Amino acid sequence: MKTLHASALTATLMLGLAACGAAPSSDTADASAPAAAAEAATVQTAEAAPAAETAVEVTEAEATSGPQVGDKIGETAADRAAAREAKAAQRAADAKKRDEELAARGIQRIGWEDLMPEGEEERLAQMYQAQMAMLYSGAGVSEGSAADTAVQIGTFNTVKELNGKKIRIPGYTVPFEYGADAQIKEFLLVPYFGACIHAPPPPPNQTIFVMADKPIKMKDLAQAVWIEGTIYTQTQNSELADAAYTIKLDKVETYEY
Repeated sequence: MKTLHASALTATLMLGLAACGAAPSSDTADASAPAAAAEAATVQTAEAAPAAETAVEVTEAEATSGPQVGDKIGETAADRAAAREAKAAQRAADAKKRDEELAARGIQRIGWEDLMPEGEEERLAQMYQAQMAMLYSGAGVSEGSAADTAVQIGTFNTVKELNGKKIRIPGYTVPFEYGADAQIKEFLLVPYFGACIHAPPPPPNQTIFVMADKPIKMKDLAQAVWIEGTIYTQTQNSELADAAYTIKLDKVETYEY
């Protein structure tokens, strides 16, 4: 018997396997499987991507047009928008009517920004920045020290044109006396709740010293009020805060939110 050379034997076996349609070796299959799986996953991801994007778009649309607090069953987004516009228009009409009634009585409704002269906001911002820079300069403030106090930052600059005018302005009251039966004839009016008590006082030209001829009873300091009276560019000093304006009180009423 003749002995086949190793290379010839190998070639013969390969031809036989090819003729029988045999599958590739396990090593070859293992090497090609990950690549095929990765390709299939890529195709599936590409096909699924539009669906995912569509789902996100639907979710955002639903969130935008979904019900809000206070919405009634059966109302559409258009109904709710129309209702909000109607309420806003009604508030504007009511405010215009009140201003006309005040004007007929010689009273001007003003806001706290009207008490600040031109350029005052910029000056105030610079003063606050200087104060913050000093506080964070590295030297700490010891509790109970002279520096551990609520500093009133601002100026006594006023709007001279307001002097002697009858005005109406909303705000929070800060009385100098407390108690269930306290009868108040003098108090401060400030633009935000807690000023001079739980928080530093506002600038002097954002603080009003109010004087009443007859004592009034303060029921709730957290309740904002409307103050009507004659305003003067007259400085007042107190332990709680200094004021650049003084009002001689004519009327006080509850502020309706």
